[in-house]
Amino acid sequence: MRCRLPRASSLTSDGPGLWAETAPPAPPTTPLSGTVAAQVAVVGGGYTGLSAARHLACAGVSVVLVEAGGIGSGGSGRNVGLVNAGLWLMPDEVITRAGPRHGDRLLDALGGAPALVWDLVARHGIDCEARPNGTLHCAADARGKAALETRHAQWRARRVEVALLGAAETHARTGSRAYRAALLDPRAGTIQPLAYARGLARAAIGAGARVHTDSPVTGFTEAGSGYRLSLPDGALMAETVILATNTYSTAPFERIRAAQSVLPYFNFATDPLPPDALQAVLPGGEGAWDTRKILTSFRRDAAGRLILGSVGQLGRFDAGLHRAWAERALRRLYPQLGAQPFRHGWWGRIGTTQDALPRLCRHAPGIWSISGYNGRGIAPGTLFGQMLADLARGARHAEDIPLPLAALAPDAMRLPREVTFRAGSAALHLLSARV
Repeated sequence: MRCRLPRASSLTSDGPGLWAETAPPAPPTTPLSGTVAAQVAVVGGGYTGLSAARHLACAGVSVVLVEAGGIGSGGSGRNVGLVNAGLWLMPDEVITRAGPRHGDRLLDALGGAPALVWDLVARHGIDCEARPNGTLHCAADARGKAALETRHAQWRARRVEVALLGAAETHARTGSRAYRAALLDPRAGTIQPLAYARGLARAAIGAGARVHTDSPVTGFTEAGSGYRLSLPDGALMAETVILATNTYSTAPFERIRAAQSVLPYFNFATDPLPPDALQAVLPGGEGAWDTRKILTSFRRDAAGRLILGSVGQLGRFDAGLHRAWAERALRRLYPQLGAQPFRHGWWGRIGTTQDALPRLCRHAPGIWSISGYNGRGIAPGTLFGQMLADLARGARHAEDIPLPLAALAPDAMRLPREVTFRAGSAALHLLSARV
């Protein structure tokens, strides 16, 4: 039987989906018009750009942020909302790939990044369903369990208090018997991602930053000792520029996008679960994902909806098969729930780099970017936004950033890799949906 997506307006193929319905409203903003000047221009209204703008404004720096769409309209408003510590890579592999000069510092910095998120949420009273209750990385099979044991040993060697849970405790914490083990990271947690982005925007504006939405940059030139950013109805003049556009970069900053491969990722959400089900499904409120190559992520929101996601795009030809897979995956994980129809569906982009490390780039004197978060954008984006702000105001040197300076060369395998991501996830979900 062919599975079709409902035509309800809340179940969309592109956009923030559920998050747009449950987030507090964004602060009032307008498009940039006329000629505006600032010490620092920030391009992009996601976590990195908003964090940078807030940090600059709090330091008394004149800053203007321009966003082509709305606040959090890119990946910052579409992700699953897991606030993780570290990267997808094993800790030892981070050190190997980043090198001895940066590897240890990168692990330490990203390990503390969730605490920065929790601090900003508390300091500014951001209403974003923040739950610093940890995350669970779940072993789907024997190979996954062995990988978690290795990851656990590497973290413990660094004196990070993660916990390796056996099958019984994994079942108790997830409510599912589908997993053999889990790695609990107490540093991490979950948030409503679009609400967090809007809260950062409100905090930045409250500190003195000027934020303009529906303001795409169409041109970029040198102007005296600084730069001129052209927009449809005006121009932004600045001494220093932070580019925080990541995988949504277009001309004149398309080289940031060209250096990454886009991994599409979707989420589906149920109605709020009944009270008896909430006592058994992730009762501690952790967010979770598994060790499968085409992974499954699952979490609850504040209203008790179960949100399930995986790799794939909800396009015209693959939305139905991904939803069919999600329905079967939900029954496999939680057969005790019975039929739970999905009411919301959405997808976004994950920017991946060839070595799975973010990229720090100095495009020209006074022009900086960090991009390529490889699916870990919330905490790293918040942290790197602050670091870019310090670079822009001269309070930090590039050598102080725990990333090597990189040249953003185009990824020659980008297009084939993206086709593989989309087609491969669709094929695997099609097959598993019919088991």
